[in-house]
Amino acid sequence: MTVWLIRAGKNGEREELALKSNVAAVGWEEMPDLTPCTTREALRDLLNATYPDYKPKTISNWESQLWPIRDTIKKDDLVVLPLKTRSDVAIGKVTGTYQYRTGLASKALHTVPVKWLAEFPRSAFDKDLLFSFGAFMTVCRIERNNAEARILAKLKGKAIKLPQSQEDKITGEIDTSSVDATDQTAFPDLEQHSADLIRERIAQRFKGHELTNLVSAILETQGYRTRVSPPGADGGVDITAGSGPLGFDAPRLIAQVKSQDSKVDVKVLRELKGTMTKYHADHALLVGWGGFTGAAVAEATADYFKVRLWEAADIVRAAQENYSGLPEAIRAEMPLKQVWVLVPGESEV
Repeated sequence: MTVWLIRAGKNGEREELALKSNVAAVGWEEMPDLTPCTTREALRDLLNATYPDYKPKTISNWESQLWPIRDTIKKDDLVVLPLKTRSDVAIGKVTGTYQYRTGLASKALHTVPVKWLAEFPRSAFDKDLLFSFGAFMTVCRIERNNAEARILAKLKGKAIKLPQSQEDKITGEIDTSSVDATDQTAFPDLEQHSADLIRERIAQRFKGHELTNLVSAILETQGYRTRVSPPGADGGVDITAGSGPLGFDAPRLIAQVKSQDSKVDVKVLRELKGTMTKYHADHALLVGWGGFTGAAVAEATADYFKVRLWEAADIVRAAQENYSGLPEAIRAEMPLKQVWVLVPGESEV
């Protein structure tokens, strides 16, 4: 059994299609059916014919990712899909071999059938696995640090702990055993890795009611005047916020903050929406550190102009975007520095 990372688009554009249709689906939409390509040489020739203007290194990179989809990935292998649309990682088991699917989307897709078994929050995985999940590749093998056994244990509700020396060591290496030795583009997604580290710091330093204070501070940087309810019974509202010098002006907002790792159900969302009239609020913000159930996401989507959902990734993003305006005490607990890094191009289609 092999564990494969298979992404669903640079921005997660094929995620819901993949999960609902029980497939792992990659791009390269200009490429025709790969079934006739019975050798890597044939696949390379087809890539060259389809993309004549691309450099040989890029063609080699794409060949090293498409060949596993066409030939190497086998039934019962595991697939890891880090989701872009929410802070979860989906894990599935391969149920067949390569299929060129013409009826799933507006353009044909190169797919492998997958039975999706579970979704876990990113926080459920150790740092080294998250780093491997962050490869800037659409398709690659994951096997560092006994990854297969650890992911299988996760599916069974168990955990295999790394020795402390390994747990504390992030080498920055991404396994490239499924990639040609000539291809060095398996570059880590440093932005995602940084976000994971920030999320871990927030989870450590802003537990319970302190997460409410962080959300309130972020809202303050966005122009709101906020009031935070004291710890304990809050009547379903942790933060009241309004615009203007005294916070009297519209838009007026109420927020409920759930700091637990479990997903927040639609019932909590409905209760918050029901409280809006009492507070004369124009909008509601529901914060769920561990994410939200599908029903909650669907209902919030229908109420897009009234309600927003923030999960861990949204808080991290908002903290990054508004960092300079946060109180000094919060910045001391979460010291950040903005840097520019060069990332590879053309590694994902």
